[in-house]
Amino acid sequence: MQNLSFRAKLHRFSTSPLTVLACVVLGGLLGWAAPAFSKNLAFVGLVYLDLLAMIVLPFMVSAVIFSIQRLLKDGGAGKILGKITMIFVVFSVAGALVSGVGTSFIEPGGQMTIANKAAMGKIIGESGENGDIAMALRSVEEQAAVNTVTKFVESLIPTNIFDSLAKGETLKALVFSLLFGFAVGHLRGGVSDSMGQTLETVYQACQLLTRWVNIPVPLVLICMTASQIGNTGFDPLVIMMEFVVAFSVISLALLGMSVLVLRWRSGRPFAEVFDSMRETLTLGVATNSSANCMPAMVDGLVDRLRFDRARVELLVPLGVSLLRVGAVAYFVCGTLFVAELYDRHLTAMEVGLVVLVSALSGFASAGMAGILTISLIGTACSYLGLPFEAAFILFVAVDPICAMLRTAVTVISCCAAVSMVCDKPSLSAESDLQPLGVPRA
Repeated sequence: MQNLSFRAKLHRFSTSPLTVLACVVLGGLLGWAAPAFSKNLAFVGLVYLDLLAMIVLPFMVSAVIFSIQRLLKDGGAGKILGKITMIFVVFSVAGALVSGVGTSFIEPGGQMTIANKAAMGKIIGESGENGDIAMALRSVEEQAAVNTVTKFVESLIPTNIFDSLAKGETLKALVFSLLFGFAVGHLRGGVSDSMGQTLETVYQACQLLTRWVNIPVPLVLICMTASQIGNTGFDPLVIMMEFVVAFSVISLALLGMSVLVLRWRSGRPFAEVFDSMRETLTLGVATNSSANCMPAMVDGLVDRLRFDRARVELLVPLGVSLLRVGAVAYFVCGTLFVAELYDRHLTAMEVGLVVLVSALSGFASAGMAGILTISLIGTACSYLGLPFEAAFILFVAVDPICAMLRTAVTVISCCAAVSMVCDKPSLSAESDLQPLGVPRA
């Protein structure tokens, strides 16, 4: 019992927001003081992310198939489809509207100093002098335009599920899991039950592995932050400070709204809601991957807030893959920031267009990360006739910070959306605490 208690305390310390903040600060100081050494620490973060990626897909596949199987037996799968679609659309549009209003009020880039504009021009000029970089920027924009329409549709259907699993293609694995789950749910006899027991074993083993690999999070954060600062320094952060501050304020507003929804739907005190989302938020900030947060999201919604396990385990992977509120807010804020840089005063109709295009781009960003996510800002900029290529390098420089905020907003808003689809839990219902696969009395 003492060993178990020590592991629990260590896990809680490793995922504490204060620990995360302290490690980010320490990593930044290390990267500033010893940049040459810090650049060599990037491999620690890569190894850690690979460990999490190793767990995520088996977790998602087992959870989705088992949940659909159980929902079909209970007769609840078809009833929630329309509700899911409506809530996902409402959350995406709401995120875009909040970001549009917030960015228009803060006006990042509108008050940039002459010194910062000169430094920005120098960075853009240096990148523009390199022909290879200029070509890469143009090709990324063309790739982003394809991804918003044809490529997104093509990315949904796996031609070989084993190849998709090996490549870590989350969307294709999700589509396969949904179809396979529906097929398993229609099987009769003991075949379906034995499949459920196997999936339960995989699911619980992945949850345990996730808790083990979360223990070294503080060390990983220090190494990842130090390597980033060692490579880029603090200059791009100073230049883009107004944008980072604006996006931070918007992200905090969206996180607060999501917590209010969770408080309303769960009926739990704010302290319990905060505690239930603590690990999810920490993993989102630490890993910049919403998929890696799925086990923690399920734990928080089921074990802490007492929502129905079958629906949560089905809806969390679906929401993580398709509901990208953090990306939507980022697209709106980034587009309006570029408009301010070029002294382009947008009309209310043009701001509305940015909101609409960004909401649609959010759905198209499913499965994207890093540079491809940034490049989708150019989709909305193209509708306004704004040159995004020149500012692209600046967004790349501060993306590690923005990626933390995007992921945090995405995972917490996803939890809020899932709570809207699920029935309100009974505060006295002990059956909600039953583990996966244990039949109700």
